[in-house]
Amino acid sequence: MSQPLSTKIALVTGGSRGIGAAIVRRLAADGAAVAFTYSSSEHKAEAIVAELEAAGGRALAIRADSADAKAVQDAVALTAGHFGGLDILVSNAGILILNPLDDYSLEDFDRMFAVNVRAAFVGIQAAARHMKEGGRVITIGSVTADRSGFPTSSVYSMTKGAIASMTRGLARDLGPRGITVNNIQPGPTATDMNPNEDDHERLKPLMALGRLGEDREIAGLAAYLASAEAAFVTGASLTIDGGYLA
Repeated sequence: MSQPLSTKIALVTGGSRGIGAAIVRRLAADGAAVAFTYSSSEHKAEAIVAELEAAGGRALAIRADSADAKAVQDAVALTAGHFGGLDILVSNAGILILNPLDDYSLEDFDRMFAVNVRAAFVGIQAAARHMKEGGRVITIGSVTADRSGFPTSSVYSMTKGAIASMTRGLARDLGPRGITVNNIQPGPTATDMNPNEDDHERLKPLMALGRLGEDREIAGLAAYLASAEAAFVTGASLTIDGGYLA
């Protein structure tokens, strides 16, 4: 099988479950050495490392709370030190706290911003110091940047809108160095962030394809953006939503 990323080193934040774990597995299948962070799911993280190593890959699990800026910086440094560099950063870690406006605490607001936005900036800033020409930065946003779609999602939508805007600016900052920066905006996707089957059934009629996305499909787009084929794609927010916004 072709391994287009066989010489590359990647770091995926929030990579022990859901979309992040699917991206870790896909980048490893494409030949990359992959480090990933996790906050609490140590058993899941170590199981992924064992799975990838059993398949002949190279993997490293790093405990890091994305709300802690130093932990994010340390994860980048540890990845580069362990594998000898860094070519690909996938900023995937994120949290979802939904509450009505009147009940939304500033503590929840600050944590959402810290994990969903500040951690992305801190990680990209640290990773860019290690990247050479051909480096790839990929953020995982959401279609809520363009359409909130339901009440209680204002703060989450704000964080994902910030990611889309930051992606455009960072593409300008890093473009002269030959580093691309792109944002993936998934629509409703079946992951452990939204495991409620009743919610899935309510969403299906809103999808042009009549189903929710799968994490492996998001991972496929990430693999493309990480590849040499995507060298002329930068500053883009790419929607992958089964027609939810159509």
